[in-house]
Amino acid sequence: MWNMNSTPHSVKRWQLSGTDYEPQRGRSSLQADTRFSTWTPLNDRTSNLQLFEERMNLVLHWFDLWTDRQRKHLLHSLLSRCTKSQLKCCRDLLIKTVPVTQVDFTSVLPRFLSLYVMSFLSPRDLCSAAQVSWHWRVLAEQDCLWAGRCITRGWFLPYAPGEREYGAWKNHYVSCISTLDWLTPREAAEQYGTLNQQSTGTTEDEEERGKERMIRQMIRDKLQEEKRQSLRTRRAWGSYTKPEGARGGSTQTGRPSSGITFSSWPSLSWPPRTVASPSLCLSLDRGQPTTAAQSLERVRASSPSRLNKASRALSSFTSRPAPPHTVSPLHLTTPALLLLISNRIPAYELVLSGVKAGVVVVLYDHRGTLSALLTQVERAISGQRAQRLGLLAPGGTEEIHLLHSSSLSERTLLTPDHREFWEKLCGWVAPTEEGGGIDIFSPLAASASGVALIQTLSTLTGLEVRAPMGLATGSFQNILSQWSDGSVCTELSDQQPSAPALQFVCESVLQGWCRQAQWMEEALGELRGRLGPQLQRISLQARGRALGHFLWEKICLEELCVSKDLNEALTEGLAALTRQEETRPLEFLAVFLTRWSEEKQGNGGADDFSITPHSSQKCAGLIPELPQTALDWRGAAARELHHSECLYLGRLGAVLKVYQEPLTAALNSNRAILSYADIHIVLSPVTQILELNRVFQVDLQARLQQWGAEQCVGDVFVKLCSKLRVYTNYLNNYTTALHTIDKCRETKPPFRAFLKRVDRTLATHMLSLQELLLCPMWRIQEYVTLLQAMCSHTHSSHPDHTHLSSALNTLLGFREFIQKLKRNSERGELMEETQQMIQGCPKLSEGNRQLIITQDAALLRSPDEQIPDSLRTYEQVSDVGLFLFNDALVLTRRNMHHTPFTLAHQSTHTFLASVALASLAVREITHTRYVCHAFVLEGPCRSWVCATERGEEREHFLSVLRSAINSALRGHQ
Repeated sequence: MWNMNSTPHSVKRWQLSGTDYEPQRGRSSLQADTRFSTWTPLNDRTSNLQLFEERMNLVLHWFDLWTDRQRKHLLHSLLSRCTKSQLKCCRDLLIKTVPVTQVDFTSVLPRFLSLYVMSFLSPRDLCSAAQVSWHWRVLAEQDCLWAGRCITRGWFLPYAPGEREYGAWKNHYVSCISTLDWLTPREAAEQYGTLNQQSTGTTEDEEERGKERMIRQMIRDKLQEEKRQSLRTRRAWGSYTKPEGARGGSTQTGRPSSGITFSSWPSLSWPPRTVASPSLCLSLDRGQPTTAAQSLERVRASSPSRLNKASRALSSFTSRPAPPHTVSPLHLTTPALLLLISNRIPAYELVLSGVKAGVVVVLYDHRGTLSALLTQVERAISGQRAQRLGLLAPGGTEEIHLLHSSSLSERTLLTPDHREFWEKLCGWVAPTEEGGGIDIFSPLAASASGVALIQTLSTLTGLEVRAPMGLATGSFQNILSQWSDGSVCTELSDQQPSAPALQFVCESVLQGWCRQAQWMEEALGELRGRLGPQLQRISLQARGRALGHFLWEKICLEELCVSKDLNEALTEGLAALTRQEETRPLEFLAVFLTRWSEEKQGNGGADDFSITPHSSQKCAGLIPELPQTALDWRGAAARELHHSECLYLGRLGAVLKVYQEPLTAALNSNRAILSYADIHIVLSPVTQILELNRVFQVDLQARLQQWGAEQCVGDVFVKLCSKLRVYTNYLNNYTTALHTIDKCRETKPPFRAFLKRVDRTLATHMLSLQELLLCPMWRIQEYVTLLQAMCSHTHSSHPDHTHLSSALNTLLGFREFIQKLKRNSERGELMEETQQMIQGCPKLSEGNRQLIITQDAALLRSPDEQIPDSLRTYEQVSDVGLFLFNDALVLTRRNMHHTPFTLAHQSTHTFLASVALASLAVREITHTRYVCHAFVLEGPCRSWVCATERGEEREHFLSVLRSAINSALRGHQ
C-alpha cells in the first residue's frame, strides 16, 4: 500500500516506475526502489523470485491480521479472477484437504457389487431406485435382477431378448403384475368371510361409518389426554424455553410427570403449523405409543376398501409435522421373526442357544392354555408386527400337540377356541404379499390329513403355511427336509438351498439338535419313569405345606375355638388332600367340607364355632409395631430378624409339643412308644436350643420396642454366639438322632403309627420330624444372611458395628463347621456306595480313608518290552476303573452291559489290585503314532499301562494322583 499523504503525481510516478524500459540499476538501489512498487523484473529471474517471495510474505502477513469476513472477500476476489485450470487445481487441493464423506456407492463400487446390493431390494424398491438418476435406472433395470423374480413366479419371457434390448424382464414383470386378477387369502376373508363365519347382518356402509366414528373418537380421546398431560407438566407463563427434563418426562421443578407428554415425544415438538403429516403418536393397544401411519396400517389390514376415508379422518386431526430427522418407526424397524417353542421339546435349551439375531422367541409351558399363550406372545412382540411365525412343538404327520389339553388337527382347528386363537395370533403377522407366513416344524405335508390341515389353516388365517414333507429319517430330521410349498430360502442363486427353519436357528445348532433329539427324548423318558413318582410325591407335599402355612399363619387356627367335629373334619380333609393328585387343593378342600357337613347334618348337624376375642390382635401383636423411617435398612433387617426368629421358635416348639410331650406322657403312663434313652437322644438337644433362642428373642424384642438410629443389636448376637456350644452338641448328635429315628421306625410299629399320625400336620407346619430337626442348620445360614445385611448398612463409626462384625465372623466360622460336617457325612456315604459298587473289594472304611477321584481308563499291554518306547505298540486288554483314595489306589476291571432296545448301559467293577500311594510311582508315556494319552503305574510288584480317552482327563488325573502321593509321603515321614 502507498502512503495516504502521497499526491496523485507521486502515485502516477510510482506506477510508471513499474515499466522496464529504464536501464537496470544496482542491487541495493533495486531493493530500495521496489519495496512499495508494482514493478516486476521480467528479465532477471533471480530478482523476480526474490521479489515474489517478499511480496507473498507481506500479503500473508496482512492476511493473518484480517478478519474472517475480509479473508472470505479476498478469496472470492481471487477465485473470480482465476482461470479454469487454476480452479481445477483449487478443487483438487480442497478434495485432498477436506475429503468427501458422502458419495454415490454405485460410482465407487464395481458394477457387479452394485448389482449384488440391489438384488436384495423388492420390486417396488427397485422401481423407486430407478428414479434416483439415469445411472441408477440403468442398474435397477438389469435383466439379472428381474429374471429371477419372474421365473420364481412362473412368468417366462415369450421371446429371446435382443443383444441390445434393455429392460425386457422388468417390462414383462410389470405387465404380468398389472394384468394379475386375484385376491390374497386375507383379502378374500375380509370380503367373503372365513370358514364357518356367521354374518353379522350389517351392511358395508354401516361398517364403514362405524369404523370412521371409532377412529375419530379414538383421536379425540388421545388429544384430550395429551392436553391434560401438557397442562400438568407445562412451564411457567411466558417461558418459551424447553424444560431440561423434557426428554425424561419431568417438569421444571424436577417432579416426574404421570404420563406421556408433548415434551417426551420427539415427533411432537412445536414448529410452525404446516400441512398435515402422519406423525401424531397414538396409544392404541396397552398404552404403547404408535404413529398415525401404524393406525392407517391397522385400518388397511381390517378394511382395505375404506382406507381413503380413514386416512382423511386421521389427517384432519394431525397438523404437526415431524422434525426432519424423525422417521416413522414403521419404516425404521425391520419386522422380526416370531418363534414359539414348547417346553415339551427335548433339550429345547440347545435350540434356544442357536436362535439367530432378530428372532423373538416365546418359550411357553406345555401345560398352559391358549389364552395364556396369546398373552405371552402379545407381551413378547410389544405391539410390533412379525415377518413370519414359526412353531416348534411335538407332533406327527396328522396333528400337533400344541398344549397338553389342545391338539391342533383338521378336526379341532375350526372349534371356537382354536379359531379365535389363530385369528388373533396371525393378526400380528405380516400379510403374504409382504413375505408373511407360518412355518410349522412338524411333517404335516407327509400325509393327506396334514395337507388338509395346512390348507384349512391357510384359508382361515389368510397366510402361507409351510411344513416339512418328512422325507428325512430320524426323530426331528424331517425339519431339514424339503418343505410343502416346494420352494426354498436362498440368498444367492448359486448357493445350496436351505430349509425355512434355518431362518430362525443356526444351521450347525439345528442339525446337532436334530441328531441328538432322539437320544435326549429317550433319556428324558427314563428320568420321568424313575423320578416321576418321587416328583409327584414331592409336589403333593409342597402343596400341602403351602396350604398348611396359609391356615396356620394367616387364619391363626390355634386361636379358634372350634368344636371336635370341625377339628375332625379339617383333619380328614387335609388327609384326603394328601392322598389325591389335586392341582387345586383349596377347591378340593371346600367340596370335601361341604359333603362332610351334609353327611353330619343328616346325623344331627354340626356345632358352630367362633373366634375368640382379641385372637387376631394377639397374632398381629406377635411382632410389635415398630417405628419405621425412610430407608431404614437396619430397622428392616432387625424386624425381619425378629419375625423369622418367632417362626423359628414356633417350629422348635412344635417339636416339643407334638412329639416330646405325647411320647413322654405315653412313657409315664406305662404305654411307652419310645424308650427314655431314645427320647433323650432325639429330642433333648432341641429343648436346649429352644431355651437359648427364647432368651435371644426376648432380648431382641426389647431392643426393637425402643428402636432408634443409634440402637444396637450386635451385643445380643455376641451373647448368642458365646453359647453356640449348644448348637455344636446338637450338630454332633444330629446324625445319631436320625439313625435312631430310622431304627425305631423300622423296629417299633407304635412309633411308626405315631409318626404317620402327626407328621406333616398343621401343628408341625406341614413338616416331618426329620425336616423339623433340620431347622437349626437352616437358621444358622439365615443368621449369616441377616448379619451381612445389617453390617452392610451400618457405618463403621456406629457403636453397633464392632459387635456385628464380631458376631458375623463367629457365625461364618460356625457355618464352615456345619459344611465340614456335611462333607464328612457325604464322604462316608460315598465310601459305602463305593464298597457296594466294587465286587470282591476288601473293606474300605478304615481309619480316615477318603475317596478323592475316580477315572475310567483302558488297560494296555505291549507284545515286546525290548522295543524302544518310540516304536513300541500296545493292545488293549480290558477296561479298568481307577479309584484314588488318600492312602491307596484301587484298580478294578470295568465291565459294561448295554440295556437291550435302549441306548442306556450299566458298569460293574471287579477288584483287581490295590497299591499304597507311598510305594506307587507314575510315569507318562510320550505320545506317538501307536499310543496316546497313556501312562504307567509302577507298584512294588508289578506295573500297569493305562490310557484315557482324552488328554485332559489324563492330565487332571495325574496331577491329582501326584498331589496325593506327595501328601502320603509327607504323612509317612
